[in-house]
Amino acid sequence: MATITGPLSGAAKDTVAEALQGALVDLIDLSLVAKQAHWNVVGPHFRPLHLQLDELVAVVREHADTIAERAVALGVNPDGRSATIARSTKITQPDATWIEDGKVVATFTDVLEAVAKRMRERVDVTAEPDPVSQDLLIAVAQDIDKQHWMFQAQR
Repeated sequence: MATITGPLSGAAKDTVAEALQGALVDLIDLSLVAKQAHWNVVGPHFRPLHLQLDELVAVVREHADTIAERAVALGVNPDGRSATIARSTKITQPDATWIEDGKVVATFTDVLEAVAKRMRERVDVTAEPDPVSQDLLIAVAQDIDKQHWMFQAQR
């Protein structure tokens, strides 16, 4: 069987692998939670939130793919399996029912703030061992910050 190797080894590889895997879990679950809210949002602001949630899903799915492929390029196996996401996520899960538009805004403002904080921590820990991965995480953080602002502005 072929093996993928990359430019990092030892502690540097472990640090970056952990940061990328954590980012992958956040991004995959954020896309799932946003889709859940997209399908179940109700209220007078249904239409703009329905569309905004789809925009969020598209942004984070693209970043998830980039992050996973960076892990592979480093010789690390990304794990996006549903069991791994369910076991590892730190994202607050929405109710499995209709969700009032105001609650969607409040929930995603809080969720995105927490994800942004974790992304910034990952940016910090990857600065020394792998500036390339750090750069990708900075791009993720930038888009998460933007999405956070857009939800927060609706409060």
